[in-house]
Amino acid sequence: MSERIRNTTCFIRSRLNIAPHRYYTDMPGGAVETGGLPAPQVGIVLGSGLGALADSIETIGTLDYAEIPDFPRSTVPGHRGRFIYGRLGGKYVIAMEGRVHYYEGYPIRDVVLPVRVLCCLGIETLIVSNAAGGLTPLFQVGDIMVIEDHINLIPNPLVGPNDAVLGERFSDMTQPYDRKLIALAHRVAREQGFSLQQGCYVGTTGPSYETPAEVRYFHTIGGDAIGMSTTPEVIVARHQGVSVLGFSLITNALRRSETSGSPLTHAEVVEASGEATPRLCALVSEVVARL
Repeated sequence: MSERIRNTTCFIRSRLNIAPHRYYTDMPGGAVETGGLPAPQVGIVLGSGLGALADSIETIGTLDYAEIPDFPRSTVPGHRGRFIYGRLGGKYVIAMEGRVHYYEGYPIRDVVLPVRVLCCLGIETLIVSNAAGGLTPLFQVGDIMVIEDHINLIPNPLVGPNDAVLGERFSDMTQPYDRKLIALAHRVAREQGFSLQQGCYVGTTGPSYETPAEVRYFHTIGGDAIGMSTTPEVIVARHQGVSVLGFSLITNALRRSETSGSPLTHAEVVEASGEATPRLCALVSEVVARL
């Protein structure tokens, strides 16, 4: 696996002219090289609700996933499928415009490969976003929840041989989401005139939406919002020592829909995320500026 990560990192680095980071030079076969643009300080996964943030990045270079050898491609509508390298809030960033999901049929190692590569390119902070169903009755459609913890029900991406260059065999997850970054997000949101929700995100495989019984169960075990991504990405980022900040955009209120009998559709999720996108993009832009 380390060879694949190394080769993919090298390809992206060369195409975007990014200077090598220690992860690359420490890997077996990773030559010591100099030159290139600064390594990105922040990686951003532009999931549902953050896609428009791409327009705010002072773009230096882009690279479509389809151009990268042996790289997974997103098949979900609204996930364009490319890397954007540039500057945001005075920081060098690299953003994933679209992610791949386990429910698309990819092995879990392919699902997390893009984030593995972001870490190997040198990011110090990863910001992830997703669309999620609200499990807590107080949540409203359009709320933004900063993720304080998660419950991962997607296969764990650390199963299998461990690469000690990337991280320890038994990765600590007592603080998957950085508390200082959470506090910063709340402070920025208040300054921008709105409040963030905070809670635990449940990551499931999908792609079917939850039954009423499952909604009750996931809330009972501690979940506040539920979606079909993010948790494996966070696990590998923490495995590689990268700090994480996560946001869930509440696009449907599952606790209310279970009694109303109204069906859930992907179109409604996209519509709800679009309405709250400007707030979330402004929030993330300012957080990045203050890192």
